[in-house]
Amino acid sequence: MKIINTTKSSAPPFAETNSLEWLRKNFFSSWYNTLITLILFSVIISAITNFISWATTQAEWQVIDTNLPLLMVGRYPRDQYWRIWVIVGIISSFSGFSWGIIARKATTLFTLPILIFIAFLPAILLLIPVDIPFKILLVGMVILLIVAAWIGKQLGRKNNNLGKYLSLAWFIALILILWLIGGGLGLKSVSTNDWGGLMLTILTSVVSILLSFPLGVLLALGRQSKLPVIRIFSIGYIEIIRGLPLISILFMGQIMIPLFLPDGMRPDRILRAILGLTLFSSAYLAENIRGGLQAVPRGQSEAAKALGLNTPLSVGLIVLPQALKVAIPSIVGQFISLFQDTTLLSIVGLVELLGISRSVLAQPQFLGDYAEVYLFDGVLFWIICYAMSVGSRQLEKKLNTTH
Repeated sequence: MKIINTTKSSAPPFAETNSLEWLRKNFFSSWYNTLITLILFSVIISAITNFISWATTQAEWQVIDTNLPLLMVGRYPRDQYWRIWVIVGIISSFSGFSWGIIARKATTLFTLPILIFIAFLPAILLLIPVDIPFKILLVGMVILLIVAAWIGKQLGRKNNNLGKYLSLAWFIALILILWLIGGGLGLKSVSTNDWGGLMLTILTSVVSILLSFPLGVLLALGRQSKLPVIRIFSIGYIEIIRGLPLISILFMGQIMIPLFLPDGMRPDRILRAILGLTLFSSAYLAENIRGGLQAVPRGQSEAAKALGLNTPLSVGLIVLPQALKVAIPSIVGQFISLFQDTTLLSIVGLVELLGISRSVLAQPQFLGDYAEVYLFDGVLFWIICYAMSVGSRQLEKKLNTTH
């Protein structure tokens, strides 16, 4: 009879290494690897040192301090700035509430990276070139976000069906935000000619994303339709739009569309810009979603039909959710590209963030301050794009797209 010794401990499947061993293995494993590491580290350290020296001694940040309201909201009336703060409050509260409901089953709402960010937040706010009251308001918005997240988590645990109403709540919030920006119905009307800066960039990109996504889904389904008329129309639209540069579509929307309308009927410039962005982005989204549809095994639709589901139900309930889950990275990538493409609106006369930056640089006292202004714009774009990328990864993780 064979006796198995269970008291003897087995060796671990891999050797545990500390940080020094990890550095040696990955950066200093050979002489040429060491040489490359030292060269790259010296270049990076030199670049960081030079940038800090320029930012603290040579850069003229007064251009940002003086023109920050202009960069944020354009020529929006100063006596109506309270609307912008109300909008920021709405976005903060709804974002926190949605975050809490989505993370209602998580063991902890505030992970270590989030706690680190909250700890460094006061230092970040001190660097923002705004007056003390505005810094207090910014801190208040962050506190509102945290409190709303905690409330959302508590309510989400008590009622699991709250998540179903998030889309409706955000739609109502969007209508309320548009009313606050434009006015009317009891509020002072603000002309769209006064909309600008980062506010206009975010507004056009968000509305274009919301409109282009369902249109892209319809075009993707239409390209795979068995009806020749729908399939040919979808293919023709996608290929024609993808063959045109965005700037030409924007010029067509701003100049040519009014030529085909009756006299006196001239759509708003922002509406025409959103239409151009929507038509352009929907064609690319259709191809991204079509790739997701092709990744779904054919047996899924066959199994749905075997259960008695007709074609619309099998596509809407079985095939399309799986396709969208697979296509999340490419879809969010297109959203990021659309957000960046809003910089072209300055060419057609809309003063979004890049357009208002050019107006700032035209001021006599700030001539030549290109680096400071465009660096500020780049940081804002990077923060928003990175937030979209992080949201995409979290959504993938939640949906287990890798399994």
